[in-house]
Amino acid sequence: MERIDQPARSRARPHTFMRLPLDRDPTARDLVVLGVPYDESGRCPGTRLGPGAVRDASAFAHVPGADRGPGTFDLVDCVDGGDLDLTPWISGAASDVLYKRLSHLLAGNAAVLLLGGSRSLTLAALRAVAEIHGPVALLRLAADPAGSHLHGDVLYQAVDEHLVDPSAMVRIGLRGAGDSGRAQGGVMLDVGRFGRLGVRGAAGFVRHRIGRRPVYVSVAVDVADPAFAPGTGIRVPGGLTSREVLGLLRCVGDLCPVGFEVMGVSPPQDRSGITAALASEIGGELIHQYARAQRILM
Repeated sequence: MERIDQPARSRARPHTFMRLPLDRDPTARDLVVLGVPYDESGRCPGTRLGPGAVRDASAFAHVPGADRGPGTFDLVDCVDGGDLDLTPWISGAASDVLYKRLSHLLAGNAAVLLLGGSRSLTLAALRAVAEIHGPVALLRLAADPAGSHLHGDVLYQAVDEHLVDPSAMVRIGLRGAGDSGRAQGGVMLDVGRFGRLGVRGAAGFVRHRIGRRPVYVSVAVDVADPAFAPGTGIRVPGGLTSREVLGLLRCVGDLCPVGFEVMGVSPPQDRSGITAALASEIGGELIHQYARAQRILM
């Protein structure tokens, strides 16, 4: 697959993830990257700027998998589909736009990677994915249970609408979830339990729990400690290191992933840009693991 030929530090357009080809109406692709620039509220705005910041940071990122064999982009057909045109703070309208766009993309392409953007849009993504694959397994890395009022009861609704199989739902990195997190079903590996298991133990648990079910992988950057990802709406100390996040995601290649998202990047909260840099590495790692899962890479 031919990537855009420009210097790694170039800010010239087209502005794409890891300098992938830009294709706003892709068909028959292995994976399509899609930006979802959206803020869910005015309390701590900024996630609408996330996709652009992640794409900028990705110009400096290494080609995923380059240290582990053949380059991913030489073996998987991946393009950047640009950004959705979303109106900030009108969640119903934004969800409808995303659902329709993803339904169209997944009808003609194998998988998507969302860059965002508010996590309130996860429900719309799950609706589109489940329309193709039925109730899916869910691997979610996030600091909060996402069933609180902060993110619109996303998981409650997903389970209630039979978009997600609660017996194959694993959430990792939670801090202070309490009873509300446990009530959503599935299995929680909060930071304490994750610390006891370690990356290898947690990865083995994920493989055993999810198996070969179709799985949607959702990563919120706040799963990482604020030292590694300060640019997010709510900073919760005590999270995973960036190395732990990336190491854990290597188990995704042993699963059957059908969609991905990297959400919650808020550039105004992080002038250093390290949050967007981490998000771009996560996105690249997920693409590499998708290729592994398709047995393109072994």
